[in-house]
Amino acid sequence: MGLSTRIIEILKQTVGGTVDVSGWVRTRRDSGSFSFLEVNDGSCLANLQVVVDERLANYESEVKKLTTGCSLRIQGQLVASPAKGQAVEVQADSIMVIGWADPETYPLQKKRHSFEFLRSIAHLRPRTNALGAVARVRSTLSFAIHRFFHEQGFMQVHTPVITTSDCEGAGEMFTVTALEPGQLQGANPFSGDFFGSRAGLTVSGQLQAEIFALSHSRVYTFGPTFRAENSNTSRHLAEFWMLEPEMAFCDLAGDMQVAEALIKHLVAVALTDCAADLELFDQFIAKGLIEKLIQVRDRPFVPLTYTEAVSLLEKSGRSFEFPVQWGIDLQAEHERYLCEEVAKAPVIVTNYPAAIKPFYMRLDEGGRTVAAMDILVAGIGELVGGSQREERYDVLAARMAAAGLEPEQYGWYLDLRRYGSVPHAGFGLGFERLVQFVTGMQNIRDVIPFPRTPGSAPC
Repeated sequence: MGLSTRIIEILKQTVGGTVDVSGWVRTRRDSGSFSFLEVNDGSCLANLQVVVDERLANYESEVKKLTTGCSLRIQGQLVASPAKGQAVEVQADSIMVIGWADPETYPLQKKRHSFEFLRSIAHLRPRTNALGAVARVRSTLSFAIHRFFHEQGFMQVHTPVITTSDCEGAGEMFTVTALEPGQLQGANPFSGDFFGSRAGLTVSGQLQAEIFALSHSRVYTFGPTFRAENSNTSRHLAEFWMLEPEMAFCDLAGDMQVAEALIKHLVAVALTDCAADLELFDQFIAKGLIEKLIQVRDRPFVPLTYTEAVSLLEKSGRSFEFPVQWGIDLQAEHERYLCEEVAKAPVIVTNYPAAIKPFYMRLDEGGRTVAAMDILVAGIGELVGGSQREERYDVLAARMAAAGLEPEQYGWYLDLRRYGSVPHAGFGLGFERLVQFVTGMQNIRDVIPFPRTPGSAPC
């Protein structure tokens, strides 16, 4: 039986009964004729104290040799605990050692380890309090995403991991090939490849999601995406998860409403279902985290046009690393200033210059800006990026030509505008950034189980 919060609550109601639990030893403390074990199975932050009497048959031969990391099966009586900070404890009737952990080589001891060190042991770091809590929050948020969209009438679509379409047009796709380097020759080097043309790992499922939005109205895709960007910062990963809903018969205003409602819902779920884990983060990782999340849940987001945002930045008197002027893409320092110091709340920036946004975003009247929106949050910057999609065939074809895209490669995308086109909109939410925001973790590599970055792909 696991030690989840729900199970512990059930156990409290059956004090005096027999329990059978398994987990890993966090610590062992000996006192007189007893040993006190702190055991955890990862299902919640709390440990379960196990009191072991020296009269157990294997007390001297095994119990007294237990160290951090050993795995156990414990049978005993659940009793009210006289110790502070815990309602119940187990008085062991039997202890079975399932697996030993050599204390000379086991790297996780009872002390605080740096996150940098823990990244070097990705196979063991989930056993720590902080990374274990991240995993639980991540799982809770993932489930909450599916529940939110199910309740809102969205259908999930599994978009491909391998694609021939570069959604962002930035040329940062990982190429997928079955050919040897010496075979990639000639004017069309991929013609003899597995797929008959150049293919890569997807940077976004958006374009494929649009196909189903224009047949099923409200859909979403949620899965791994990949970007071959040689960046070794605390904000970038080569493999990351993206949530991308698409809605037919929807404009930019509707897109913003769904995105704001989603974020508020996810934050509310985390505050309710991950309370103990968030208290850990609030105490040791990011002071004031819970209050920040409560404000996000309860306060409306602040809308600003891109032009208004640039004006506020120019008048701020701040000396930014990246100078501000109309027409540039906002940097993280600009985004954080807007939401942390100007609005003191999440900000939705809309109507960006067309020149800095992808071809699929709908041109505003006048053609200078597009119907785009980004949601900015404290500590992270951009959490959500979305837009109303360009539904007009002629306008989209012209923008694709200007972007240098091959018409035959994207003929299917243009077909969606030829046959029953409708206004539609969507957005992308970087899941790791969401987990960072909710936990207060500073490095994105610490909120994904197995980070992939330039030069590093552990496990």
